[in-house]
Amino acid sequence: MTLAPTAKGTVEFGAYRTWYRVTGELPGDRPPLVVLHGGPGSSHDYLLNLAGLSRSGRPVVHYDQLGNGGSTHLRDRGADFWTVELFLDELDNLLGRLGIAEEYVLFGQSWGGVLAAAHAVRRPAGLRGLVIANAPASYPLWLTELDVLRAALPPGVDATLRRHEAAGTTDSPAYKAAMMVFYQRHVCRCKPLPPELMATFMEINSDSTVYHTMNGPSEFCITGTLRDYSLVDRLPQIDTPTLVITGEHDEVTPAAARPFADLVPGAHWEIVEGASHLPHLETPERFTELLTQFLDKL
Repeated sequence: MTLAPTAKGTVEFGAYRTWYRVTGELPGDRPPLVVLHGGPGSSHDYLLNLAGLSRSGRPVVHYDQLGNGGSTHLRDRGADFWTVELFLDELDNLLGRLGIAEEYVLFGQSWGGVLAAAHAVRRPAGLRGLVIANAPASYPLWLTELDVLRAALPPGVDATLRRHEAAGTTDSPAYKAAMMVFYQRHVCRCKPLPPELMATFMEINSDSTVYHTMNGPSEFCITGTLRDYSLVDRLPQIDTPTLVITGEHDEVTPAAARPFADLVPGAHWEIVEGASHLPHLETPERFTELLTQFLDKL
C-alpha cells in the first residue's frame, strides 16, 4: 500500500506549473530522494511504491514533468519546445522551489535515468547520489539493440509492427496487440499489469504530446527527437556515487546500459534477475534491497 503524502501541490516554472508530492518531512534526517519518471511524457504513478523508502527518514519527492499528469499540459507545442534542456531547467527549478537544492539524491527510471544523468553531468553542488534505473546511455545504440529484441519476438509479430509503423497506423488494435507481446517480455512481466502502471498508461494516452514528440509511437519504435541523443561522451564528468540498475529481460539491454557502468567513475551496476524494465514492480523486494543498500552507504 502506497504511503500517503505529507505534502503535495505545484510550484511555478515560468508561466507553467510543476506538480509534486512529498512523502516524509522536508527537511528530513537524510537528503531527500527525488524521483524522475520515464517517458518522456509519462507520469509519477508507476513509481509510487518508492514512497516507502521514506520510512528510513529520507523524504521522497515525486513530480510530474511538464506536459503530463498534474503539471501544465501544452498540447499545442511542437518539437522545438520539448527539449532535454527544458526538463533539466524544470528539475533545477523544482529543487530550488522546494528548498532542497543544497542536498539531494536523484533516482531516474528509463527516460528519467537519462535526465538524471544529464543533470549529474553538470556536477551540481548539492547532488549526493545518483541512481540510473533501466535507462539507455545512447539512443542510437539502444535503437540497434531494440532491433535485436524485435527480431526475437514470435513469428509474425515484428512484421505486423513494422507494417503498421510504415503505414502510420500505430493507433490500430492490431498494432497495439502486437505491441503488448513486446511489452510483456521486455517492459513489465507482471500478470495482470499493476494498477499503478495502468494509471500511467492512461495518463500517456490522455495526452501523448510529449511521448510522441520525443519518443515515438511505442517503447521500441523511437522516431522522436531523442533518437539521436547520447550522453556517452559526457559520462566521465559525473562525480557522484552512482548505482546503475537494469533487469535481466530489460528492453534496455546490457549493451545499451553498459556505458554508464564503464564510463561513470566508480559506478556500480546490478542486473536484477527475473525482471525486465520495471524491477521495482516486478521484483520489489530485491529492488528495494539494492536501492536501500546504496542509499545507506551514502
